[in-house]
Amino acid sequence: MEYKELQEAFAQQELFEGKTWRTSPEPWKLSKEIVDELEEIGTACLDFYKALEILYSRTSDEKKILRNKELFAPWVADYLDRGKPEELTRISRSKKCKGRISPVIRPDLLVTEDGFKVTELDSVPGGIGLTAYLNALYEANLNRSILGGNGSMEKTFYRRLASLSPSKDNPVIAIVVSEESATYKPEMDWLASRLQMLGYRVFSLHTDQVFPLGGALYFDIDGNPEKIDVVYRFFELFDLANIKTSQYIVEAWENDEIALDPPLKPFFEEKSGLALYHHHLLGAFWQENIPKKSRKTLDGLIPKSWIVDPAPLPPGAVIDGPQAQGQPLHHWMDLAEASQKERNLVLKISGFHESAWGSRSVVIGNDVSKDDWTRSLQDACDAAVTHPYIIQEFHKSIRLTHPLYSSEGKVNEASGRLRLNPYYFVFGDSVELAGALATFCPPDKKIIHGMEDAAMLPCQIDG
Repeated sequence: MEYKELQEAFAQQELFEGKTWRTSPEPWKLSKEIVDELEEIGTACLDFYKALEILYSRTSDEKKILRNKELFAPWVADYLDRGKPEELTRISRSKKCKGRISPVIRPDLLVTEDGFKVTELDSVPGGIGLTAYLNALYEANLNRSILGGNGSMEKTFYRRLASLSPSKDNPVIAIVVSEESATYKPEMDWLASRLQMLGYRVFSLHTDQVFPLGGALYFDIDGNPEKIDVVYRFFELFDLANIKTSQYIVEAWENDEIALDPPLKPFFEEKSGLALYHHHLLGAFWQENIPKKSRKTLDGLIPKSWIVDPAPLPPGAVIDGPQAQGQPLHHWMDLAEASQKERNLVLKISGFHESAWGSRSVVIGNDVSKDDWTRSLQDACDAAVTHPYIIQEFHKSIRLTHPLYSSEGKVNEASGRLRLNPYYFVFGDSVELAGALATFCPPDKKIIHGMEDAAMLPCQIDG
């Protein structure tokens, strides 16, 4: 695409509130083999979520987690419930929530020397509208087939939400966005307007725009109340207490007046799940509950991860985790003495907190001073009772190249690092890969995310 065309398009349509990024004449190209691998990753992510649901259900009910062995793990539910309000925990364990999986799964994938590595699984992901918009923009101007192009990404999003209201041919769907998530409101506005052009009744609303009426949920349209059939909540559950209308949304759902997705399951919004996958006491559970092919994919995909738990250990016990000065840890603060090489680790809050998204709490051990690393570890230990942190092995992204426009509109072959965000829509026991967003950052950035000097691009199947 021409630089002028891109500048004009972004000037006419804001996708992120107050955000800008670099542009490219070309989509990011994915080989057919990579797309096939992404399909396998999507299936594996769904299998992981289904198994995590089983694990949480059994451990919260204090049932054994294996079919033919008396193995109990109530500590799993304890980790995943920490810091959660009692009422939200009750809802997440209710029959009404049982078996529900988030409708959209988006892993953050880094391209490393060892292949893809996942740093996070997002069950309430931003970027759906942005990716669909970029798909349409590049496809129209380049006349090329884009992954998720021809409107298929937004149509799949609609089809997934409309399936929650099977009795209605054209249900009223509200994408409800909180103030905390307001940065993403413009892309949801675009997504709703795009679907309205196709004849669907989809509306992007702020949480303050919904109101109760007779136990149901409504919003105002042209001065008249319109009943909502389906709510897609675009806010994480830590934000629930800050939303004045949240009780009306929850009550309407409990009264079967609305369908609500993603489900009210805060444990799906915890990064601790990735650490539980590697826990030495849970290996047999994952083996029993995840198909072999998906386990093989997850084994290579999920970096070694641990939950930071400062609970005292017996004198002879050590932590199953990283090492410091070549020795196993007896307490997580021992990691303050780790060498620069041993600090090739990422520390971040697990979830249910405003700092748990957007890389706000991320600390890379070998990228900070020893004093800063020690303070970060102490903060993690101090917060463990209510907001656990996790530590992951850090896997550096490889350098790749892609043409980018300079601020003067000239094309340069830029070097950088890539994060790939495939969007999977869940339909029963299968997922559909409906699009992918490529974030291409300068090579000196260790944390890859949407930033002013990064490029965000749609993906094209090459060949």
